Amino acid sequence: MTGQIIFAILSIITFGYAAFQFNKIRQNILLGQEEKIEGDRGQRFKNMFLVAFGQQKMFKRFVPAIFHLFIYVAFLMTQIELIEILIDGFTGSHRFFANALGGFYNFIINFIEILSALAFVATFVFLARRNLLKLPRFHKSEMNGWPTLDGNLILYGEFLLLVGIFSMNGADMALQAKGETSYNLNLIISSNLGPALFGGLEVHTLHMIERFGWWLHILVVFGFINYLPKSKHLHIFFAFPNTYFSRLDSRGKMENMDAIMNEVKSMMDPEAAFDDSGEMEELPVFGSNDVTTLSWRNIMEAYTCTECGRCTSVCPANMTGKKLSPRKVMMDIRDRAEEVGDKIRSGNPEYISAEAKTEDAILSAANFDDGKSLFDYITKEEIHACTTCNACVEACPVLISPMESILKLRRYELLTESAGPSEWLPMFNSIENNGAVWAMSDARDQWVNDLNKEND
Repeated sequence: MTGQIIFAILSIITFGYAAFQFNKIRQNILLGQEEKIEGDRGQRFKNMFLVAFGQQKMFKRFVPAIFHLFIYVAFLMTQIELIEILIDGFTGSHRFFANALGGFYNFIINFIEILSALAFVATFVFLARRNLLKLPRFHKSEMNGWPTLDGNLILYGEFLLLVGIFSMNGADMALQAKGETSYNLNLIISSNLGPALFGGLEVHTLHMIERFGWWLHILVVFGFINYLPKSKHLHIFFAFPNTYFSRLDSRGKMENMDAIMNEVKSMMDPEAAFDDSGEMEELPVFGSNDVTTLSWRNIMEAYTCTECGRCTSVCPANMTGKKLSPRKVMMDIRDRAEEVGDKIRSGNPEYISAEAKTEDAILSAANFDDGKSLFDYITKEEIHACTTCNACVEACPVLISPMESILKLRRYELLTESAGPSEWLPMFNSIENNGAVWAMSDARDQWVNDLNKEND
């Protein structure tokens, strides 16, 4: 009974604190602007099934995809065993489903053991790739400190989880060999490993080893649940909504702004311009300068980022030594969302904007101003380097679009701040004056007139 009480208290603390942390993330995501999600729901579910659940885009790099699949499928299947562990923890039973499911139970546990062994190998491979082979995409400047430690911690946790599983199963098989169990299991790995390692031990010691494995397993799982909100491994959950809500149109299609489109129409056809728009009440804010002016979907993408670096590894700007790293942009957006969310939840009136500050004003996303913006995280040099080639978008295994957020930041600088690189100004002037990017004295369609004259 004491064990059940301890287990119940730990479970309540674990899931309560996890719910608190996940609610904070939800609040941070909702700092973004509303975005209407349209399109075929069937296609959205298909994307979610193929990309998030089926790991479709991971297989563009086959070897790491196979090892990732080992860990991913092992993670999914061990949730079945976890259900039994939770039932055992609350009821005080042991292997609750063993007798009820019989041979099918043997099949499930054997399948989990095989996957766990493969995951064990994959964990070694991923640690070697990060720390021995030192793949360049894992050692960019944005990966210094916590991101690198984070990537290793989850792999160390995987080792502990596997030690717990095989200690529990191995001790159980040794106990079964001594006739100390009420069920009959035949496990491919533990039926051989358990008696070989633990067969010479006393029954009391075997029970202690089994309990050690059981508690190690569940404590690693409980720790993982509360570690997730602070880790890049949050993508385990967020990959599913992110792939569902990702854009369905062409990945290279850029979002147009109505105010800009109307301005272009006025240049092309002054009589047709603004036919349906009416007069604007105030000058709109173009683009985004902070998480509160990005959309909620852009922020969710930042929380979905796996920090795998595939986007940065294919970015031509990064390849040529420029500062732009699409992965860093997503990490910066997530960090800024965390900062803004924490400050708003603090309720400190110091962060209320000057124009909204009154005696009874309450701090909210609408009146928040801490004197900072995303440009304190992401430099102008970074966003200028983007060639909008879409390579980062195509490379992302969970359908994140760093380019979309980069364009919103660049639009804010160019259109709202009326700033930008000096070398871009001649191009803008040429577009405004000539309707083309080249500074030419002839009209843009002069070549047509010249061709017609030749034909005449």
